[in-house]
Amino acid sequence: MDIEIIVGSTLGSAEYVADELEALLKEQHQVKIHLDAEFSELKQPAFWLICSSTHGAGDVPDNLQPFFQYLLEQQPDLSAVSYSVVAIGSSSYDTFCGAGKDLDQTLNKLGAKKLKERLEIDVDLEPVPEEPAASWLESWKNELNVS
Repeated sequence: MDIEIIVGSTLGSAEYVADELEALLKEQHQVKIHLDAEFSELKQPAFWLICSSTHGAGDVPDNLQPFFQYLLEQQPDLSAVSYSVVAIGSSSYDTFCGAGKDLDQTLNKLGAKKLKERLEIDVDLEPVPEEPAASWLESWKNELNVS
């Protein structure tokens, strides 16, 4: 199965998580990481794994803004896409994991099929966000082989 890892990162945490998840997936799948995702470059059908931190007042990070805006404005049909979201944030903010929640909601609205519930990582409790992300993926990654 083709896997597109789409990264939204401001300080690097989401990028580290994406690298860890790529390492766990690339033995069995074709995996590509997109640090500046452009819709036209993403495969469909495919599994999209979104790894995004939240920045500002619950915003999608700058490097993922053009992709997110494209989804909102163009409203493409994503029925050939399955996806999951890893959201990274700090629970000290009332917009905890806001970007991941918005991305999840938008993908779902556009017809993408959620493969697993969103993982929300609180960096106040998990100083190494790669660890809970790896455990989460390990618990279900074999389901990707059934396509």
